[in-house]
Amino acid sequence: VLIGFSIAANHAMKHASEVPGGFQNVVELIVEMLDKMVHGVMGKSGDKFVNYIGTIFIFILLSNISGLFGLRPPTADYGVTFALGIMTFVTIHFNKFKHQKVKGVIQGLCDPWPIWAPINVIGDVAVPISLSLRLFANILSGVVMMALVYGLLSKIAIIWPAALHVYFDLFSGAIQTYVFCMLTMTYITDACTTE
Repeated sequence: VLIGFSIAANHAMKHASEVPGGFQNVVELIVEMLDKMVHGVMGKSGDKFVNYIGTIFIFILLSNISGLFGLRPPTADYGVTFALGIMTFVTIHFNKFKHQKVKGVIQGLCDPWPIWAPINVIGDVAVPISLSLRLFANILSGVVMMALVYGLLSKIAIIWPAALHVYFDLFSGAIQTYVFCMLTMTYITDACTTE
């Protein structure tokens, strides 16, 4: 779905008109909203990361709302969310070493005193685990709740579970997408600071 949308969006933008039409409006709205979100948090350094943040935002959001279409969300599998957490972890530390150099990273680990270094290392290692577990647990809990509703109340679960799907799949899925991306942007911005 994402690849098909990307091909269609690329085709629409190559033949874009000055006054945008329906699909061109949708594409431009998505791009502008993601740009605004990333630059609002990351400032000037947002230009380098808008593609990464936009990609994981769209992937996680579509994964989370796939329950609306009767599919099991991929983010309800820890292998998916842990891979997203590891990608963010690598991006954070790559930029930390790039901007703060080795000396700055070591000073950051020993802040405020060198005795705190092991605790700071544990804090750094906990980043991908906490990011991935937060997303995984929240989405899995929605999947489990809906499975219980359909399994235990199948006789009377005709129309009213739609409201639960709106909450667990759409609302909670969008919130968890935003939280994951916001934390990612915050960690990367912190890694890019040289002070």
